[in-house]
Amino acid sequence: MKFLSALAAGVLFGGGLLLSGMTNPANVVAFLDVTGHWKPALLFTMAAAVAVAAPAYLLAHGRERSLLGVVIGWPDRFSITWGLVVGSAIFGLGWGLSGVCPGPALVLLARPQLPAAMFCAGMVAGLLAAGAKPVSAANAETPAAGDRTGSEGRAL
Repeated sequence: MKFLSALAAGVLFGGGLLLSGMTNPANVVAFLDVTGHWKPALLFTMAAAVAVAAPAYLLAHGRERSLLGVVIGWPDRFSITWGLVVGSAIFGLGWGLSGVCPGPALVLLARPQLPAAMFCAGMVAGLLAAGAKPVSAANAETPAAGDRTGSEGRAL
């Protein structure tokens, strides 16, 4: 059931990216070009995403597990580290220069093109360099009673 819900969410997300045109790097770059021919399509896409995600977030907020029993790792909103700042800057520069971020890049892999493959290879290299670990059932252990920690062991 978890696999099917993840698959459905991924297909829905990818379909939304295709429908909104956000898999076209030119649309993203046009949104970021506020002094030239600005196109607000990404703004409307973000607003629609927030409208859909907000009720789900409110439903999940304060829970330790999802409706399917998966542990929810809430991030610490108040811990700003140099790694977070540098990583955000690198992400923003890459997004602005390429017009692609991870979601659309994975959708673009369905059409085998060198730029999408290069972007995803760079994304995987960055994840490995940062020490990212894949999410698995083994990582989703139940927290001890009273222990409210996020996915990286940070207190909530």
